Amino acid sequence: MFEGIQRGLSTALKKLSGRGRITEANIREGMREVRTALLDADVNLHVVDAFMKRVTERSVGQEVLARVDPSEQIIRIVYDELVQLMGPVDHSFHFAKERPTVIMLCGLQGSGKTTTAGKLALNIREQGRKPLLVAADLQRPAATDQIKVLGEQLNVPVYGESDSNPVNVCKNALAHAKKVGLDTVILDTAGRLHIDEMPMDELRQIDKLVRPDQVYLVCDAMTGQDAVNSAKAFNDALELNGVILTKMDGDARGGAALSIKEVAQVPIKFLGVGEKLDRLEEFHPDRMAQRILGQGDLMGLIEKVGRVQQEISQEELKKQQEKLAKGDFTLDDFRKQFEQLAKMGMKDVINRMPGMGDVIPEGEDPEEALKRIQGMVDSMTKDERRNPDIIDMNRRRRIANGSGTQPHEIKQFLQQFDQVRTLMRQMAQMSMWERIKMVTGMQKAGAFNPGAGLKLKKGDTGHRKSAKERAEDRKKKRKGKRK
Repeated sequence: MFEGIQRGLSTALKKLSGRGRITEANIREGMREVRTALLDADVNLHVVDAFMKRVTERSVGQEVLARVDPSEQIIRIVYDELVQLMGPVDHSFHFAKERPTVIMLCGLQGSGKTTTAGKLALNIREQGRKPLLVAADLQRPAATDQIKVLGEQLNVPVYGESDSNPVNVCKNALAHAKKVGLDTVILDTAGRLHIDEMPMDELRQIDKLVRPDQVYLVCDAMTGQDAVNSAKAFNDALELNGVILTKMDGDARGGAALSIKEVAQVPIKFLGVGEKLDRLEEFHPDRMAQRILGQGDLMGLIEKVGRVQQEISQEELKKQQEKLAKGDFTLDDFRKQFEQLAKMGMKDVINRMPGMGDVIPEGEDPEEALKRIQGMVDSMTKDERRNPDIIDMNRRRRIANGSGTQPHEIKQFLQQFDQVRTLMRQMAQMSMWERIKMVTGMQKAGAFNPGAGLKLKKGDTGHRKSAKERAEDRKKKRKGKRK
């Protein structure tokens, strides 16, 4: 998701970086490439043109600030406009106080509406509510059975009846919720086959008689501009409160996420990022803009790690913390960390980590890279995993044969692990204040700043010096000491 638009924008914005002075001509040249990147991502043409006009006007009229790279100012403008394009978003459900809150889901068939109903029920229950799922999709034969199975998995009650009139089913479900003390009713209405063949009368009747508090359209992000057109058509008929984009973990190009708010005037509220019932996330325009600009989503990553850690036993968590406190970090611990990454979804984690999209070559599957590293660790003996410093050339060859890799790959992996272990040991010796200062230093360097990359140290060009250059450096140092 967003890999194509990330690379396109990155290429366009890199052409502006490093220039001491940015003119109107090279701004417009860079913006042409930004426009191409957005169109390639299947963003609506009218949305692209309006977006480009706003960014160009702000960039051309921007007063160049002293001490700030002009290109970074333009990246900041692009970031601000992306946030504005997709937001603002109110994630709250605005529950009713003295009666059940009614939430209606609608959408095309195959958009993942019934599964999303289950995800919403789980999300609402975690907020202390008592949800009721309603099987109001009487057109798709398997829909009623599917929602009953979801209800059993979640331990959430499901209301259904043999009445062929979905309007009556919804009315009766609301009465049932009041009677048994359930406070949130989720209506899973029938999906339409296509926008041009959408009889909206049934939905309008439900809207008129049941009076849902909120109406959400469930859209498949993989359908691109069809999702945008659906949002507009449904909003014209029902006045939507928001859109839930599903299948965001697939190969969608991102055009729907960037177009819906501008075209349909309806905000995206939630994202479906996987088939599991806990894979429903709030949509944050600022975080999405950071990801589009290749800056990752650190807050989303922190929340995801927190959810996985809740599943780990307290005893195991305590062992991990004790090991980290001592700076005792082995390859076995490293392997466990990777297992946790696998639980979170490796692709999603990498997309949220700043700069990781550039580290992994285009076309390489992150999950395959994960399996390769796990294979390396699994091919080591217990002593080698406990103390990787004993791994010499002969051991590297044996491990490579056992894991289907090359000895130089083993060496490279061990060097990377050594850097991680060194960092763990350094942090173990720091006070809490020193750790905060370290993170603050990273923040100032741009790690958490949209539109600003990490800076190299003064004098560090990324070029490894030759033996002759290093000898000259030593001479200069000696001369300096004599003075």
